[in-house]
Amino acid sequence: MSGHDVYEHGHRDVTGGWLRPAVFGAMDGLVSNLSLMAGIAGGSAAVGTGTTPIVLAGLAGLAAGAFSMAAGEYISVTSQAELAEQEFENERLELRRNPESEARELAAIWSSRGVDRELAEQVALQLGRNPEAALEVHAREELGMAPGELPNPWLAAGSSFISFVVGAAIPLIPFLFGAQTFMWSLIVSLIGLFGSGALVSRVTARTWWFSGIRQLIIGALAAVVTYGIGTIVGTSLG
Repeated sequence: MSGHDVYEHGHRDVTGGWLRPAVFGAMDGLVSNLSLMAGIAGGSAAVGTGTTPIVLAGLAGLAAGAFSMAAGEYISVTSQAELAEQEFENERLELRRNPESEARELAAIWSSRGVDRELAEQVALQLGRNPEAALEVHAREELGMAPGELPNPWLAAGSSFISFVVGAAIPLIPFLFGAQTFMWSLIVSLIGLFGSGALVSRVTARTWWFSGIRQLIIGALAAVVTYGIGTIVGTSLG
């Protein structure tokens, strides 16, 4: 390799973006609605009320969960962005009021990471001549995020809403095609659990099959537990 060659390699997006709320929204929708419907199925089996309560519970869980997820994601991301914006403004003011002190602070950070102290101070002072560049570097070093990198709350909320609806709809699919027992819903949901778990490997370092099996086991256990609780409650009430 010559002195002019540059080796480049890429990284996956570790900030999450839209994929994180979308993937985990779908998993949350599937697991929570499957568990809810399993609990109602257990109670319905105990008292013999058929599948109507299961479907109604699934539809209610889909709607309530989707709006709850979207609202929660929006508030969370908005609050994070507002806090970050305030910190950026504080840093901007400090750079105007105490540029030398801020330069020493930045130089100290670089020096603690192994950069020669004198070189770190020279670079920090030179960087301070460009206020916007200085703000970006200071914010990234001190806050871990620079202006312009804040997540979009509407994108996060929309991703969560749509993905939750998709996930929560999976246990309902068999009933839309005339299924009369919860077993078909469980089978379809288990397939969906494995698929959503495999998709999670896109935002983790795990293999697709490990993530799929892990999600399958977790979701199945949640369904079994709630089915058992529903059966106990249904029997006691019946």
